[in-house]
Amino acid sequence: MYKITKLAVISFLAMASFSSKAQRFQSAPLNLPDSTEIDYELKDYKFQSGETLPSLKLHYTTFGKPKKDASGKVINAVYIMHGTTGNSHNFVNQGFGGYLFKAGGMLDATKYFIILPDGIGHGKSSKPSDGLHMKFPKYTYDDMVMADHQVLTEKMGINHLRLIIGTSMGAMHCWVWAEMYPDYMDACMANASLPIEIAGRNRQTRYAAIQCIKNDPAWKNGEYTEPPAQGLRGAETSMMWMTSSPWQMQRRMPTREQSERAWDQAVEGFIRRQDANDFIYAMEASRFYNPQPKLNTIKCTFYACNSADDECNPPEMGVLDTEIKKVPKGRYILLPITEKTSGHGTHSNPSIWGDYLKELLDASAHS
Repeated sequence: MYKITKLAVISFLAMASFSSKAQRFQSAPLNLPDSTEIDYELKDYKFQSGETLPSLKLHYTTFGKPKKDASGKVINAVYIMHGTTGNSHNFVNQGFGGYLFKAGGMLDATKYFIILPDGIGHGKSSKPSDGLHMKFPKYTYDDMVMADHQVLTEKMGINHLRLIIGTSMGAMHCWVWAEMYPDYMDACMANASLPIEIAGRNRQTRYAAIQCIKNDPAWKNGEYTEPPAQGLRGAETSMMWMTSSPWQMQRRMPTREQSERAWDQAVEGFIRRQDANDFIYAMEASRFYNPQPKLNTIKCTFYACNSADDECNPPEMGVLDTEIKKVPKGRYILLPITEKTSGHGTHSNPSIWGDYLKELLDASAHS
């Protein structure tokens, strides 16, 4: 186990991508109880690809303390997973954590033990940019879920989760968790996902973003000495089409000058903060994702919540209308477009879907 430090004030990224970056939330201290950041190590971790990493480091932000019932089962642990290229700090802001984790909030940190992971390849967990570059193990969503489960059970002593919430990639992880460990949680809330293979436009968008980077001569097969700016610029372009809301963008940028200035700022910010190899790995991690065949094995109360203006998971495809019926205790929620929704990024705004979270907690209270 590595050092524990007090949680500092973290800014919430504002530009949309597959991660939790679409909402503009105020960054301010949350002043929550027992705030910690902690690293755990899994030695000689073997990935599904057969590759092994001598030391896999996984980073977590936590609030509160775990509580057990008379039988020793943890009854108040809440696990919240970020989106692609995101990290646990996406939830440490007034709009998300300040709304849910505050005293009297639905996930009051004086009552719940809040666990926010940095998934493999993300944040402060082990990732390609640590030094291995393209020699880093080719991880998948299954690897990410299994590694976190190992840490929760073997390192943290969490033998049960009251609730899992996931946003974007984290939402897809909800389906994986519920199928892989069906007795481990009472409830799941998957915000912005579909329980089918990543294909069609979704896969083409990811593939195009990856190819933009790999086709930039400055990438040098992952051994670049400075960011492959042209490739990253193309990757951000590809992501923009899937994660933005045309109506909201028109409202926020009604002139040509505003639109161009916002785009230039977004691209420069993306190039500055996003490592190209980490991005490629994060995009590729979804390549084997497909929970569809085992949906009927899910035991927990499962809410799938999407927004009608989400271009990543467009409702007109009708996927959840049919697939959710296979989940024994499943419910599909389609949020209508309003002035508060923001396309794919709606997944990280609990002021919109919070009432459904309360319903989920009530419905799963005696699971």
